[in-house]
Amino acid sequence: MHTRRVVVTGMGVVSPIGNTIDEMWDSLIHGVSGATPITKFDASLFKTRFACEVKNFDPLLYGIDKKEARRIDLFSQYALASAYMAINDSNLLSYSGLDKDKVAVIWGSGNGGVQTIFEELKEFFEGDGTPRFSPFYVPKSIADIPSGHISMHYGFTGASFATLAACATSTNAIIEAYYFIKYGRADVVVSGGSEAAINPIGIGGFNGLHALSTKNENPTTASRPFDKKRDGFVMGEGGACLVIEELEHAIARGATILAEITGTGLTSDAYHITAPHPEGIGAIKAMQMAIQQANISIQDVDYINAHATSTPVGDLAELKAISNCFKEHTPNVAISSTKSMTGHLLGGAGALEAIICILAIQHNIAPPTINLTEADTATIGVPMNLVPNVAQARKVDVALTNNFGFGGHNASILFQSYSEQ
Repeated sequence: MHTRRVVVTGMGVVSPIGNTIDEMWDSLIHGVSGATPITKFDASLFKTRFACEVKNFDPLLYGIDKKEARRIDLFSQYALASAYMAINDSNLLSYSGLDKDKVAVIWGSGNGGVQTIFEELKEFFEGDGTPRFSPFYVPKSIADIPSGHISMHYGFTGASFATLAACATSTNAIIEAYYFIKYGRADVVVSGGSEAAINPIGIGGFNGLHALSTKNENPTTASRPFDKKRDGFVMGEGGACLVIEELEHAIARGATILAEITGTGLTSDAYHITAPHPEGIGAIKAMQMAIQQANISIQDVDYINAHATSTPVGDLAELKAISNCFKEHTPNVAISSTKSMTGHLLGGAGALEAIICILAIQHNIAPPTINLTEADTATIGVPMNLVPNVAQARKVDVALTNNFGFGGHNASILFQSYSEQ
């Protein structure tokens, strides 16, 4: 059973730089920032007054009717929309032999329906104290509800549940999907993550942690991973979905195979509630686990989509981890942080960046790290190719994605171009 190979056959995305795969990829390779002044609420009194918002999103385009749209939080709408696109991209539902008992849904959100929570509590505290909570309050806000919505929409009757590991949440969801298929618990898993935390709770909470950039004068240059002048991350939102499938099942139905998942790594720092280990010890081990499981060498890795959120401590710890993991091969690896353009989707970041890795393999392009003026690499000890500001055309057969979360969660996934061997 452990020899079952795991492939990706569909992808869908709702992002701050495009609401289709093609739109997002075009923005990425042209270095387009999604950061703009916040429009979702009056942020004039907040330390941070900008974010990477999703633009021109209409839930009615993705199989969600008006009544349902009113009853589900925005993070669930993003989940349903990205799943709709990924399932259509995979052509899964046209397969007459599909056993829906063997289709699982594993989804992640770091914050769940925080907008719903904010609105309900605001109404309560501004009222006369009478508890008039909506009957949809709980099912709109709980973090597991997107997996339920997706399974109900499509009649998938395999397992459906949520993962939660802060900013590594949807990376964990994909890894769980990988093992579900690897060990025969499902033939197909619809997996990903979504987040909609651009609201007073999200912005205010992360401002309280001093985690967000406050470069309000020029939002498009605020997310600057690896740069000496970085001062915090830029909040993003959206959803990203992958259809993950057992290889023989995909071949039997004539699916297009986009990439293969060959290695995963999960570790804990056991160090601090918000800060990563300064030497990236847990991150090193997660990357090593993924490489070892894939049975490849460090020299085989062509591209790394770094977690790098644009925080002073986190970015440097990850670069140290990469250099210590890849050693003399480090200068040969293209390393970029696409959060410089998308912002940080929190629990949804991992799924979005997994898709970006697959696109890098498909197109043989490493997307850039924009806003990188002066790299903060003096203490690393080896040259590093951080793909500054301009995308690089190069062979990408193997791509690694990293995501790390508050609480010391580390997760890495290795994608490879598919071959029959």
